[in-house]
Amino acid sequence: MGSLERISKLRILIVEDNASFRDVIKEKIRVSFPAMTIYEAADGKDALEKVEALKPEIIFMDIRLPGENGLQLTQKITKKYPNTKVIILTSYDCPEYRQAAFQSGGICYLRKDSLIYVEFEQLIRSLVP
Repeated sequence: MGSLERISKLRILIVEDNASFRDVIKEKIRVSFPAMTIYEAADGKDALEKVEALKPEIIFMDIRLPGENGLQLTQKITKKYPNTKVIILTSYDCPEYRQAAFQSGGICYLRKDSLIYVEFEQLIRSLVP
């Protein structure tokens, strides 16, 4: 199976309470990988249910969510599914958040306002062995 075919078969979960922002991420991914399956969750409970049912390989996780926060969710997910790659998203760029993101098991930390500059194709390809 070629690299592009392997990447197109990935399951991605976007965990973000803002539907418009989820759409932005989804569209940026679809530009590079139109066949990729992308799932969405608006809160922690929905995210955990989808992780259990779908076993996504990559998760884009907002730090601030209704109910359980994204860092707590990331810790639970990466403990149970250590091969799942979690990219932490936040509106705030402070050292405490960055450190907490990595300590929770996140592999990448992105500010939401910088996502327009992020090359999603390169980012996703870098996460696939």
